[in-house]
Amino acid sequence: MQITSGRVVDGRVELEAELPEGTEVTVLARDSEETFEVDAELEAVLLESIAQGQRGERISAEELFREMRSRE
Repeated sequence: MQITSGRVVDGRVELEAELPEGTEVTVLARDSEETFEVDAELEAVLLESIAQGQRGERISAEELFREMRSRE
């Protein structure tokens, strides 16, 4: 699984990353009218998480689920 961002241009989603032809994707669009607030601590965690992903420091979904199950 890969997460990437993009923008709708002329009715089509253009991604920042290149994906192989035929890749199936799911699009989750931000609702411009829906907002939420986070405190400074959570914002820092979110920004660091985004930075880690951009640096390529990520794990597969399988690894994530394994870690979550081991904490139960």
